[in-house]
Amino acid sequence: MAVLALALLWLRASRSRAQEKDVRSYPVQKTEAEWKAQLTAEQFRILRQKGTERAFTGGFHDHHESGRYLCVACSQVLFDSTSKFDSGTGWPSFFQPFRLGSLVEETDRSWGMTRVEVLCANCGGHLGHLFRDGPRPTGLRYCINSACLRFEPGSAGPGERQQEEAKPGK
Repeated sequence: MAVLALALLWLRASRSRAQEKDVRSYPVQKTEAEWKAQLTAEQFRILRQKGTERAFTGGFHDHHESGRYLCVACSQVLFDSTSKFDSGTGWPSFFQPFRLGSLVEETDRSWGMTRVEVLCANCGGHLGHLFRDGPRPTGLRYCINSACLRFEPGSAGPGERQQEEAKPGK
């Protein structure tokens, strides 16, 4: 009887989570067919089906150029190189987003654990997860799949971030 009760609670929670996700709307809306046409098979699996690339296989886990990291699906600026650090996990890690509002956080209860999922606020693409074991000043570690990112070389840093946030409409 207890097992049945737990199963019903789990089912109800799953339905509630699915309904919550259906309510959220993102500025960039595309059909599954459009996403498949735009993205590689690996990018689609990660961004649209909430997959994960294997550790130490992505192109940006050991990347050290100055610049900005954009969402590969919609070109939203997500992070800059000044917030990137080597976490030793095999995935690119950042201690803060490029600007507030560029990411969405949701509770992820997959794989028998509770984590914070990180999504692009512009297209809803799954980027990775957020952990609270990062360096100062934030103590955060945004653990992001390289396949979700596109790198734009150039200057990066607090001055650029502040200028970007000060632009009208941002």
